[in-house]
Amino acid sequence: MQLKYLHTMVRVKDLDATVAFFKLLGLEETRRIDNEKGRFTLLFMAAPGQPETPVELTYNWDGDEGLPSDSRHFGHLAYRVGNIYELCAHLQANGVVINRPPRDGHMAFVRSPDNVSIELLQEGDPLEPAEPWASMPNTGHW
Repeated sequence: MQLKYLHTMVRVKDLDATVAFFKLLGLEETRRIDNEKGRFTLLFMAAPGQPETPVELTYNWDGDEGLPSDSRHFGHLAYRVGNIYELCAHLQANGVVINRPPRDGHMAFVRSPDNVSIELLQEGDPLEPAEPWASMPNTGHW
């Protein structure tokens, strides 16, 4: 049996806020389906040049009160990044909480506006520990 990865789907309450968050990570919209009859939007976003590995954002136009208050049961999305310190600084400057700072120069966690956990992993070897990250405590959970 042959399998092919298609996408990861997460339900979102505020499509605009979630799209803005994923754009801060560097993802781009690759496809959008607005379904009038079903009253939902499926919006696919992927890293540049990687349309084959998207995240699908599912937005129900009439609200989605069934969304859990904490999406930890989902697990997380993971992205390899060129410079974890630069990306975390960019996210933080744009109001994103760094839940698990990259103290080790290798791994960090943040959350989307819909509470989806996002793991950021440094490409290649870990960077040398650097401030403010090396001494920054965790915030909340991831």
